[in-house]
Amino acid sequence: MTIIEIVTWRDVEWSTANLVGFEVEATDGKIGKVDEHTRDIQSQGFIVVDTGPWIFGKKVMLPAGIIQSVELDEEKVYVNRTKDEIKSSPEFDEDTFREQPYRDSVSSYYGDSMDRTTR
Repeated sequence: MTIIEIVTWRDVEWSTANLVGFEVEATDGKIGKVDEHTRDIQSQGFIVVDTGPWIFGKKVMLPAGIIQSVELDEEKVYVNRTKDEIKSSPEFDEDTFREQPYRDSVSSYYGDSMDRTTR
């Protein structure tokens, strides 16, 4: 999967919906909630997830291409990754998340694991 594909929203409506506060579900259960930093990066194909106490307050940035579905009525985002894959992902960096090299590293991490999951 290319970087362009990994940051492409499956549904254009999701790219402009207010997802802040939505629960995020991995393939094996809840991982956290969409963080307010998503507003700053959503148009570029990412969301920020606060994993809360699940992994000690770590925040992660997820590319739009791993989002399987968004249930606007239920306020849930479903991603096609496991909790462990997300736990092992690069930690959200508040100082550099708007910069292309950081976004490329996040995209690369998730793009490299595309062969293990279905799109």
